[in-house]
Amino acid sequence: MKMEKRDYEGVMKYFDEDGDGKICAWELRKKLGMMDGCGETVMKEVELLVEELDSDGDGFVSLEDLMKLMEEAEEEEKIRDLEDAFQMYNDSQMLGFITPNSLQNMLARLGQSKSIHQCKAMIHHFDLNGDGLLSFHEFTVMMMH
Repeated sequence: MKMEKRDYEGVMKYFDEDGDGKICAWELRKKLGMMDGCGETVMKEVELLVEELDSDGDGFVSLEDLMKLMEEAEEEEKIRDLEDAFQMYNDSQMLGFITPNSLQNMLARLGQSKSIHQCKAMIHHFDLNGDGLLSFHEFTVMMMH
């Protein structure tokens, strides 16, 4: 589920206690301390985090910085989800690839009966290098299509 700008603004508002449109290290430390339950977040670590996220060098995290961070996190989560899905279809004999047989077996487990010919046709559509198999890259292209 893609976050909307207003969602990012809500997160920004949570961290930006003084309402100046920027998150300083003190505000971030305070809110992260509340989240971890023990308030043990070290200020130096928070300052380093702000420095890392701060794209314009003003010492603060802006809405744009926050959006970039959260979009990167969403993208990483999508990749992890795709890796998990790929492993479900992965052929145990040909590790790292989805074969027509492994596709047919997984679809059967999901209650979708397909012939080996149909599975080959499904793979062929996204088989970028023409080897008759789907690599993780090809699977990703298919799932993002």
